Amino acid sequence: MALPKAFDERIRIQLGDEYEDYIKCFDSDMYHGIRVNTSKISVEDFLKISPFELEPVPWTKNGFYYDHRKYTPSKHPYYYAGLYYIQEPSAMTPASVLDIEDGDVVLDICAAPGGKSTELAAKLNGTGILISNDISNSRAKALLKNLELFGIGNMCVVSEPPNNLSKAFEGTFDKILIDAPCSGEGMFRKSSSMMTAWENNGTELFAGLQRGILNEACKMLKPGGKLLYSTCTFSPEEDERSVEYLLSIDDSMHLVDFPKYEKFDDGNPAWGETGNPELVKCSRLWPHHVKGEGHFIALFEKDQDDSYRGNSTYSFKSYRPDEDFIAFIKHVSESAGIKTDRIEENKGRLYYISEGMPDVKGLRLLRHGLFLGEVKKNRFEPSQSLAMYLKSDQFDNVVSFLADDIRVIKYLKGETVELEDDQDIENGYVLVCVDGYPLGWAKNNRGVLKNKYLSGWRMMS
Repeated sequence: MALPKAFDERIRIQLGDEYEDYIKCFDSDMYHGIRVNTSKISVEDFLKISPFELEPVPWTKNGFYYDHRKYTPSKHPYYYAGLYYIQEPSAMTPASVLDIEDGDVVLDICAAPGGKSTELAAKLNGTGILISNDISNSRAKALLKNLELFGIGNMCVVSEPPNNLSKAFEGTFDKILIDAPCSGEGMFRKSSSMMTAWENNGTELFAGLQRGILNEACKMLKPGGKLLYSTCTFSPEEDERSVEYLLSIDDSMHLVDFPKYEKFDDGNPAWGETGNPELVKCSRLWPHHVKGEGHFIALFEKDQDDSYRGNSTYSFKSYRPDEDFIAFIKHVSESAGIKTDRIEENKGRLYYISEGMPDVKGLRLLRHGLFLGEVKKNRFEPSQSLAMYLKSDQFDNVVSFLADDIRVIKYLKGETVELEDDQDIENGYVLVCVDGYPLGWAKNNRGVLKNKYLSGWRMMS
């Protein structure tokens, strides 16, 4: 593979004797992985039902390699049930390193398409709040879908530039993840177009973008909070020197250690501009050392400040539920945690707003809270996101098909499905599941399921 000349010259100097080992990586395929959604299923239980032969990714507890020549995980019903996310193994590292605690308010600032956000949300265990942002509205739509597929309700999806976020969220977050836009040198093996983009843009453009994000992100971190910065590139300008930049603009921020897999390299002080020995606390994943495409990670902590008093939370607009919604919600178990006094209505659409939601007034929102469904003339229509949020034992009218039942594929394609005589299901809304994991809604009429699976999510032939 012909690498960009300027990149080849620099990486040859960076790697020295290891350069040839790095070049040999391009003779083999990239690695493919899935990450188990632990908010829906434990790793142990997933391995019992997994249709794939899997090999553990050693630096994350719920990540696994699969052979892309044998399997297509995106076509399996378990994918549509949100049981896993398809993710490059190196890219699993940032969200696994950031130690999320129950009740945290978390920001993923460059979140699309959602690989890191879905893991951060799973680690919250249904507590706290996740704000997921992407400046691109179209990319944020893909981010929203992945969060809803994972069954996440305690979230808000935003599409704003960082400076607008910092005005709204000063001192708001316990944890922030910045998987920064970068020159993508770790993606050269995946796509030759990344090399063309590198030649057109170089590293300086992205280094400038990264510094702009860092300027705003440190303002949004609470005292005592942690910020993780990562890229999928190898350039010192975007890695060690971006770390140095953040340290230079905010003296309350300092690097902290985190557990490193034995084949991760330390950050290199010689590749910075200040020679700061603390840069060894960063970590580099090289594709000739690990079974992945490569990543850079740095973890910061903000000093405590006794004068910090917190900030405002979401201004909640109470909603008086109508009879149709009340009739529907009676079928939902209290264990689902949907409290009617936390429901908000907007043009007939109902949202459940988790406690602790920050004030998001004035921001461009794709979603705030869990979208429950729509109140229409004389009826309530539950949403796809509500189906994915629920567990199968949290709705009182459920049908579950085996993964190899042809009716699962028919359902995912939006077709009508017929029940068997021994399946005693009530008329009305039914939560359709595969092996006990929700896929979506249908409406039963004497054994015939009228398909309510969201059209934009349907399986293509």
